[in-house]
Amino acid sequence: MDAAATFAALFATLYVAHSVGDHWVQTSCQADEKGGAGWAGRWACTKHVIGLTATKGVLLVPVAVVLDLDLSVLGLLLGLGIDAVTHWWADRRTTLARFARVVGKSEFYSLGTPAHPVHPVTAEGTPAAHLGTGAYALDQSWHHLWLLVAALLIATV
Repeated sequence: MDAAATFAALFATLYVAHSVGDHWVQTSCQADEKGGAGWAGRWACTKHVIGLTATKGVLLVPVAVVLDLDLSVLGLLLGLGIDAVTHWWADRRTTLARFARVVGKSEFYSLGTPAHPVHPVTAEGTPAAHLGTGAYALDQSWHHLWLLVAALLIATV
């Protein structure tokens, strides 16, 4: 299989595994506490990233075997490693919020929250339910960028 096809198979697998790991495997406690201050927050985030990375590994194995992908241990370690580190960094929350502020995306980051200047409200003027936030969209797009990098590393190293 050529590098482009290997990359495509890896990216699709990592994308699905990311969604499963970030939404089904992550515990409510990890989601609640991973952005918290101190070692408790760091540990919650670390446990989340361990589960997320394990999910990616578990899904990569059958895909690699069935498709007979020629992958190196070094490529897997580099790809999954950079993905894990960048995921942990963003999921500490203050880091991604600070980055959004630096690049001029603070208003979008607060979209869907009462902090946004035009936040959704009910007829009574109270905050309305919504399907997502700018913070979540920026978080996921950050992760997708690094999934692309991870797939390239795994496919080519």
